[in-house]
This record gives sequence, structure tokens and C-alpha cells, in this order.
Amino acid sequence: MAAIANHSVVSSSGCNTLSPLRRRGSKGVSLLFHDSHGDRPSLRSSSFNPRFPSSNSSSHLSLGIRRTCVEPVRLSASSAPTMEPAKPVSSPTLETIVDVDLGSRSYPIYIGSGLLREPQFLQRHVKGKRVLVVTNTKVAPLYLDKVVDALTRGNSNVSVDSVVLPDGEKYKDMETLMKIFDKAIETRLDRRCTFVALGGGVIGDMCGYAAASFLRGVNFIQIPTTLMAQVDSSVGGKTGINHRLGKNLIGAFYQPQCVLIDTDTLNTLPNRELASGIAEVIKYGLIRDAPFFEWQEKNIQALLARDPSALAYAIMRSCQNKAEVVSEDEKESGTRATLNLGHTFGHAIEAGLGYGEWLHGEAVAAGMVLHPSLAAIEVMAVDMSHRLGWIDSSIVERVMRITKEAKLPTAPPDGMTVDTFKNYMAVDKKVADGLLRLILLKGSLGNCVFTGDYDRKALDETLRAFCKS
Repeated sequence: MAAIANHSVVSSSGCNTLSPLRRRGSKGVSLLFHDSHGDRPSLRSSSFNPRFPSSNSSSHLSLGIRRTCVEPVRLSASSAPTMEPAKPVSSPTLETIVDVDLGSRSYPIYIGSGLLREPQFLQRHVKGKRVLVVTNTKVAPLYLDKVVDALTRGNSNVSVDSVVLPDGEKYKDMETLMKIFDKAIETRLDRRCTFVALGGGVIGDMCGYAAASFLRGVNFIQIPTTLMAQVDSSVGGKTGINHRLGKNLIGAFYQPQCVLIDTDTLNTLPNRELASGIAEVIKYGLIRDAPFFEWQEKNIQALLARDPSALAYAIMRSCQNKAEVVSEDEKESGTRATLNLGHTFGHAIEAGLGYGEWLHGEAVAAGMVLHPSLAAIEVMAVDMSHRLGWIDSSIVERVMRITKEAKLPTAPPDGMTVDTFKNYMAVDKKVADGLLRLILLKGSLGNCVFTGDYDRKALDETLRAFCKS
């Protein structure tokens, strides 16, 4: 049973210049850095200084973040960072925003340290007077009171209720979803209310789906507290729940009003959850941002050590990539499907073992290696794309190396069989007209294809090579 908490509350620059970097032709994804003067929004983050190599020389252009007003600058996911992690130092109040450009439904992603202490970020996106915070039993004791304070401080017109759900992927189902509707109906929320998702990917997906469905759609805000949710699931409007026969088969595309990422929430994240999020970060480098992958190779230990500068940069860069793709293809009719590298195999692992046995990022990590995998060897080191002659073997070696360094699995668990994989893959969302389409790497690092045109025999051989039966 979900633990339901009725948490009802009624309460009371000069400018540096930054050189714009080369874009990939996508719609507007902008980064804005603001000083904290007057009533400007603020964000406290560890100081970091990513370095972007020039496209035609070995010299570097330094991009420093200082306590001054900086005009908006558009950055490309194709720019090439070689940032070495900076030592944590005292940092000025600062705001970083990545915009998701969807016309009238565009929204900002706020990224930085201490955002839950800054009420203006949330309050500007609350349309009516009623708010429902959806969270879980692990996150509520840590951050619920802070969020309620941020929503109500100096704003006595807003009342906040909360619903605290059980924690875990196994509760991402219809029964638990009904707890959100129960609370919303019992407290007589109306169409001007705002739902706030406070938690990881499970809470974000369920809260978003509830917001999309309640009264045929109400306002909602994402506050992701895990790395996986911060770099992936909170951005782009995918919402939904699982079915016993497959993951995320019931849901809707429904965009939030904003995404607020307080990087301080990662301080309480278990190591296993952190590594799961890093798997999603790695994905962006593999499918579309080779310079980012190169940066990851140099900074993977800093990420695992929770270096604030490295984490802030990884989140920012991942959100840039996700925002560009979503802006181009909101409802996954083409380009956006490439973000699912490893997910077809990964979702089969999650569903086959039982939701929650493997974390999403762990399953995806194994899927990223297995997904393109072909050679029948003890470890899934050679991928399907390489067997097809689509990528060089050095890419496979680099993927294996960084995945192991991130302490992520490189093979499916023993309990997965060929039949289990096939059964769950047959109901994957990327199946079209009975054809299973996969995302495969092709060409140089940072390039991939979404295709059903691959050797089926190769897929069968892969599954037989890495499953015991």
C-alpha cells in the first residue's frame, strides 16, 4: 500500500562575452547565465570551466563562468569539450538554463546547486492556487518540506497537498497511479492546479501521466532527484506506466511547464543509482556527440567521485542533447528514437527479471553493449554494428572500457533466456508492422541509425551467445 501523506500547507552587472559554437542545425537550444542582482533568478553551482577546442586548431577557447551578467549564447551538442574537472570552490550565485523549443509549449530546464532554496523558480510556473506534490517514501523525508517551502514562501495564496508513493519500479503500475488520482479528487483539485513530480524517473513518469489524464490535462512541473531522471526521463514529455507484459506501454506525450534540477539532490543518491544515470550520459556521446564521449572518457572517475563541476557539466551537456532531439522530433517519429540506444534489450531485461531487480540504467548499459553485439564471446565486447561492418572495433573497445569503469554490467543477467528476450522485444514500442527496429551505431563515433534493415540471423546469434538457454 502506498503511504499517503496529507501534507496540506497554506503559508505565507557587466557582461562577459562567450563565443557561440557551431550548431547541428536543430531548433533553439540556449544556455543563459545570469547574475543574481535584483530580482533576477539565481542558481548556486560549483564553479567549473569547460574548455572547448577550436574546430580548426589545437588551441582552446576557455568558457568561464563568473559573477557577471552573460548574454544568452546558443551552444551545440556537437561542440567539443575537453574539460578537466575543477576543484570544488566557492561559487557565485548563477543560473543555467537549457530551453526545450516546442513553440507555444516550450519550457526551460533550470540546472544548478541550491535551486530548491530559491522559490522564484517554481512559483513562476504555478498557474493556479492549488498544488499536488507527488513523491515517494525515500525522497519525501529528504526534500518534500523544502519543495513545499519553495512553493509557498511569500505566496500565501498557494496551498500544497502531497501524495507519497512506495519507492521502486515495481510500483509503476495502474494501482499506484490511482493513488495520485485519489488524492487529487479527494482534495477537489481543479483544472488550474499544478502537479509537481519530486523524485526519480518512476515518479516523473507517473506524475506526468496523471497530469496528462486528470481533468484531461493539468499543469505539471518536474523536479528530478536522480541522475538518470535529470539527464533523460524528466526532459521531453514521455510519461506513463508499465504493464506486466512490457515497460512503458501505457502513457502519453505530455510536456512539463519546467524542469528544475537541483544538483545538490545527487549528494543523497546511492552509488548504484549514480552509475545507472551515468549509463544514460554515455548514451549521448555514443549516438550523437563524440566530443562529449571523449570528455566522459577523461572524466569518468570524477563523475563517479561526484565531483560537482563534472556532474554539473555532464547534466548540462546531456540536457542540451536531449533538448535538441526533442525539439526536432517531439513524438518519436524518427530522430528521437535514436535516444533509445540499448533500450530495446534493456527493457526486456527489466521486464523479464521483474521490474526493479535491475535499475533502468544498468539494463540499458548491458543493452548498449549487447544491443549492437554480435560476436559469441564470454563478454559482450563485439557488437552487431561491428559485425555488420558499420563501425570500427576501436569503438567497441572504448564502449567496453568506459562501461566497466562506470561499474556497469556488460552482459545480461543469468536469468535471461533467448525466448525471454524475444517475447518482450516483440511488444517493444519500436515494433512497426511486426518489424522490430533497432538503433545501431554506424560510421564514426557519435553516429547511429534507427533501422529495421539488419541481419536477423545476427540478432539470433547475439542472443544465443549471451544467454545460457
